Amino acid sequence: MKEIFSRSLQTTIIFFVVGGILALALGGFFSSTSDWFGNSLVSIQEWVSTRYIVVRDLVSAPSDVVSLQQRNAQLESEISGLQTQVIQLQQQLTDTQVLAALVDFSQTNPESVYKAASVIGRDPSPFLHYIIINVGSNDGVRSGMPVVTNQGLIGRVSAVIADAARVQLVTDPSAAVNVRLQNADTDAVLIGSVTGDLGLEMISQDIEVQDGDVVLTSGLGGDYPPDLLVGQLLNLRKRDYELFQQASVQSTVDFSRLEIVLVIMNFKPVDITPLIPETTP
Repeated sequence: MKEIFSRSLQTTIIFFVVGGILALALGGFFSSTSDWFGNSLVSIQEWVSTRYIVVRDLVSAPSDVVSLQQRNAQLESEISGLQTQVIQLQQQLTDTQVLAALVDFSQTNPESVYKAASVIGRDPSPFLHYIIINVGSNDGVRSGMPVVTNQGLIGRVSAVIADAARVQLVTDPSAAVNVRLQNADTDAVLIGSVTGDLGLEMISQDIEVQDGDVVLTSGLGGDYPPDLLVGQLLNLRKRDYELFQQASVQSTVDFSRLEIVLVIMNFKPVDITPLIPETTP
């Protein structure tokens, strides 16, 4: 009997306690405690979330780095390919411009027959000045044929094989070209040098010569056709005790940038050496 009464009493007490708590909660007496508890839960959640993100980034970082490296390598490869295409297009544009200039030159000089050739080699020695072109005897090229560009005279073919030829430049130390000064209307001899500079010799002392006079081939000697542009006269040197005047020549050709040249195919050099009388001492 006592046990039953005790249980009833406990139940009644629990009922009143729960009811009292509900009444207090409904009356707003626990609002501050509820807010504090909620804020605590939010703070704990933020702390756990932040630590989770850090741990997740640490775990996933190696795979992200590998992915970024692969993407970077791919982009660098694409950039390299685009740069190569730009260089190729620029080279094609340059070649097209050179060819157009050579076509214009050949059209304005219809008396000659030209063969275009690409420069495929240059002299490695500082004492020789020549280039190698990609046409030879199979293309009808013969030794002695003059070689030009739209800018002026380059030199002449000095050796030929089946598919290539060597061109001795007018800047070669052993080269000599008979020329004339257009304005002064007098002849001279153009010579090369080890340094690649061009000089004029055998200018008569009684001829009035001025800087800037145009230098053309004269055709004398049979090595070159007449009236090929060579350059302009510079730095005239006249001394009363010398038999001839001397000068330098600024070539109209940039020999360091030769890429495409023209061989004059219908000119046949003439060796007039046997016709020159021998001098007796």
